[in-house]
This record gives sequence, C-alpha cells and structure tokens, in this order.
Amino acid sequence: MSRPRRPGPHRHGRDRRAEVLLPPPGRERFTGDAPSTAVVGGGIAGLAAATVLAERGVQVTLYEREDTLGGRVAGWPVRLADGSPATMSRGFHAFFRQYYNLRGLLRRADPGLTALTGLPDYPLHHRDGMSDSFARVPRTPPFSALGFVALSPTFGLRDLAAIDPRAALPLLDVRVPEVYERFDRVSAEDFLRRINFPEAARHLAFEVFSRSFFADPCELSAAELLLMFHIYFLGSSEGLLFDVPCEPFPQALWQPLGAYLRRLGTKVRTGTAVHRLRPHPDGTVTVEAEDRDAGRYQAVVLALDTGGLRQVVAASGQLGAPSWREDIAALRTAPPFLVSRLWLDRPVRAGRPGFLGTSGYDGLDNISVLDRWEGEASRWAARTGGSVVELHAYAVDANAERKEVQRRVLRQLHEIYPETADARTVDVRHEWRADCPVFPVGGHHRRPAVRTPHPQVVLAGDLVRTGLPVALMERAATSGFLAANALLADWNVRGQILWTVPRSGRSRLLGALARRASRY
Repeated sequence: MSRPRRPGPHRHGRDRRAEVLLPPPGRERFTGDAPSTAVVGGGIAGLAAATVLAERGVQVTLYEREDTLGGRVAGWPVRLADGSPATMSRGFHAFFRQYYNLRGLLRRADPGLTALTGLPDYPLHHRDGMSDSFARVPRTPPFSALGFVALSPTFGLRDLAAIDPRAALPLLDVRVPEVYERFDRVSAEDFLRRINFPEAARHLAFEVFSRSFFADPCELSAAELLLMFHIYFLGSSEGLLFDVPCEPFPQALWQPLGAYLRRLGTKVRTGTAVHRLRPHPDGTVTVEAEDRDAGRYQAVVLALDTGGLRQVVAASGQLGAPSWREDIAALRTAPPFLVSRLWLDRPVRAGRPGFLGTSGYDGLDNISVLDRWEGEASRWAARTGGSVVELHAYAVDANAERKEVQRRVLRQLHEIYPETADARTVDVRHEWRADCPVFPVGGHHRRPAVRTPHPQVVLAGDLVRTGLPVALMERAATSGFLAANALLADWNVRGQILWTVPRSGRSRLLGALARRASRY
C-alpha cells in the first residue's frame, strides 16, 4: 500500500480572493484499527469521498453500478462501423478553472493536470447572427462585466443603462444560503425580466448557461442562476475559460484515479449495484448489493444520482426519519437530454471552434468538434480524413419523438456548419439520459444536506446542499469532500482542506447597497 499524496492549502488558481476552508483539527490519520466505510457510487462525489477517507487510513469499499468509474462523466468502449475502437460518453464537460476541489481531486493521480488542455474561447452564437466571445474579456470583476459590455455586440451601453439597477443589485452580493432564502421562489426567467435584462443577451448569455443545468430558464430557480453568475463571472477572477480532457474521460481521469485508490488499499467494486441499507442498533450498517452480496460497515457514504438515491432510500425502510425520507422521495430529475456523436468522412472547416454554445436553433444547445482537442478523436480524424462532431440538446420535452429530435439537431448542425451537410456519417451514437438533478423554483429547502438522520450515513452528489458557492461537477467534488470530512470529524481525524470562490460579492460598497435595497 502506497503512502497517500496529501495536498496542502497551496493556491492553484489565479484568484487571490478565493477562500480556503480548514477542516476541524484532529490527528493526521488512523494508525491502528481503522473503521470500515462503504462508498456507494463511483462518480465524482463518490471518488472524492473515497479518496479523502482512504488517504487517512479508512478501510474503503467503493461500489459502482456500472462497469467503469466516473458516474455521469464516465465513458465506455464501442466499436465503430469501420472497425475502429472508440470511447463513447455522455458528452462534453467543461472543467472551469474555479473548480478548485475537483481539480484538487484530479491532482492526486495527475499533479500537473497534464490530462487537461485549455480551449482558447467560450464562443456563443445566436441564430439571428449575434455572437459573443469571452477570450478577450478581462477575468477579474468588475472589469469582467465592464469588458463584456464593451466587447459584446449583444449587450451595449444602452442595454446596460436600461437595466433596473435596484433590481439587479443582488447579482453583486450573492451569499449562500441567503441567496436561496431570497430568490429560490423566483424563476430564472422571471428574475431576468424583473431586472429588464435585454432580450438578445438574455437568450444568448443566460439561456445557454441555465440550460447547462439541464433545465428550462422558466423552471430553474433564480437562486441557482444568481449563484452561477457569481461563480463564473462576478464573484471569481478565474474567468469563463475552461479546460477539457486531452483523451476520453476513462483514460484521462478515472483510470488513473482508480489506480491511485487501489494503491491506497481501496476495494473498487465496479459492476456492483447496491439495493438497500440495513442499519443496526450498534450504529453499523449493512450494505446489500446484488446477488445477496452484503457487507457490514461502520459508516456509509451514499454518493448516488437522484434516481439511485430515491431507490436505495425507498428500499431501506429503517433508514432516516419520515420527513427526511419524504424529502428524498420528492427529489426530481431534469428533463431528458440528448448527446449525438457523429464520426464524419470529411473534416469540419478549419477555424471552427472546438466548442460552440448555440441559442435559437430549435433545441440545439452546443456543438463540439472533438478532434480539435481529444486525442482519440484526433487520431481517428487524422487516419480517415474525417472529423468527430458532438451535438447536445438539453431540457428536451419528455413527450417529444426522439428520432425526430435527433434529426432536428442534425439539421441545425448543417445550418451552422454547412460543410457537414454533404458529409457521409461513418457512424453515429445517440445517448438519451434523464438522470441529472433539477433545481426547481421553491425546491431548495427540500434538497438534502450532507448529514442524514443516521449519524454514520452521509450523502454526497451534485444534488446535495453544501452551503458553499459551487455548482455542477464542482458541487459533486465538494460534497464528496464534505461527506468524508463529516465522518472524519466524528472520528477525530483531520479532513480535507476545501477551496471556494469568494462566499460573497467582491465589493463591500456594492454589497452594502444591495442589502440596503433588499429592505425596501
């Protein structure tokens, strides 16, 4: 068993106002008999929890239903129609620079983050011809907002002057959990209308972003929209540029991290679904997996997606108080989304961006040209003279005819990149999923926290309330660290250091004005 790599509070981002959160004091790690812990779920949250626990000497067993690690950022092998081996996944994910805890997790197996490469821009394009770019926008607030106004064709000084300043002030003073107390019962769409945000910029800059939460702006809580604006734009100086993996997710990220966990002594059990938990009077918990496989543990981390958590809790009749169980049962998933990946027999025109956010294209939300940045796709394109293109459609109507949606987004690709219209499709894979959490208007108070009614069972995942300004993959990683820290604190062992973007607005004056305006 190798010794763990224990990162300290070293700054890895550019934002000098990023905050560090130290765990409660305690001994460094277990040196004698260590407790046994089951981590149920091998996605980002489960991997984060398992890593922190294993580094501190806990006996960890990691259960994952699928054959590969990574959860909703996993990948799996496929064979293309031309005989080529390839890796399919649920599609593009942006690894933003302010994802401090996720990046800290990945550094365990890749200290220099060499598996990630930066894309030069985050371009956004609307069907009416308007486009925005963030490559030249300053990254440090408030210059980021001023630079966006100065450079954007969709948001000019006249639009800025039309905004209701008093209604818009909360954008400058986002605090958790206060933002949920004030704005969770308002939709993102209503909030934008309330502040008189210009129509073109609303569709381009905000609808694109909010749909990245797999929800329609009319259904998404305004608190989540304000939090997103704080994380990516007004609260952090990391900016809106991001990294992507140089190879498919398994090879770049999860296989190295899985190997790191195994070196620490973690038992990694992929292809093993957990069905229920049975708590015992002595505080231990039996984890029942498929084929009558059961193990008894001193603690459990449930790091499941929304549907998986609902199923396990429903089957675990003795777990938790009735009100908590009702809240878990009430959790919802976002509408279906589509990922279409096409292997084409000719290249996409030189100069097309590796990623393009789109709006107004009848459901098509973004286009990725994978061979511009992913090694496997690049090698296939170089060998065949073709290209690998991926299309995303979020928040699809659950009653829509799926094949028609697939045809429709392909037509939109042909409109945006006309050179693809005459390309022959060597192979195509469509992934339909509906398992992402949704953050509806008024739903925050029912979302579970890390702690559960059972002292030795904790939750992790991007559906969990963390009390910190984090979202998407960073929320998953942060919640996994918090779940591990909760258990370690009970055992008097020092947990993981956390980083976060500033937990309030960057300007004291503007923050004071926003709080004053909220009283009237």
